[in-house]
Amino acid sequence: MGKWVTPLLLAACVGHKPQAPVPEPTVPLPAGSLASRDVGVLPFTLVLAEDSLHWDAQLADHPKALATADSILLGFLTTRVPEVAWKSPARLWRSARGANDLPDDPHQLGIAILRLASVGSYVPDPLRAQLRTLGAVAGGSYVLAPASLLFKTDTTRRQPGVGSRPLGTAELTMVLVDVRLGTVSWRSVARGVGEDPSSALNAALKTLTPGLP
Repeated sequence: MGKWVTPLLLAACVGHKPQAPVPEPTVPLPAGSLASRDVGVLPFTLVLAEDSLHWDAQLADHPKALATADSILLGFLTTRVPEVAWKSPARLWRSARGANDLPDDPHQLGIAILRLASVGSYVPDPLRAQLRTLGAVAGGSYVLAPASLLFKTDTTRRQPGVGSRPLGTAELTMVLVDVRLGTVSWRSVARGVGEDPSSALNAALKTLTPGLP
């Protein structure tokens, strides 16, 4: 019997093609449940691009790239989700000035660890304690964290023109944290295509508010 089992198993393995991983669906921002609430917006800390995009010129200055992403996110939130009282990272840190367990620079928070967090999971310490401090001194029960922003080459589309390059896909992981409970309340991965980091990020953010132009 064993003489027949082995060839059959080998044939099955050879004929089986591994399936490409299915992308996580984009879950819209829960604007309705956050309406009229104070929600702190945390800064970007992880922004990376694949070498094949050749976006070094736009992203080589890391502090500038983080600041640009912060500005785009805050502009998106205040323009497209005005029913929520968003508090910028700068405003949060002004309110939290002097708090012992917070870094002087908000970009030094370990926000990137949330990129793998699932809804309902606890935020690991010391980040959980730091976010609780932010909520206590700045007010508000929630903070919105851009856990990671990754730019990947979109091989299916190219920029128009001679010698065109592939477009880039922004893959943005966003997490909403209940700072009092220290748990993840919402998580979404938004994607958007663009010819540069800013346009790709803007396209990704718009998928979080479906139904708006």
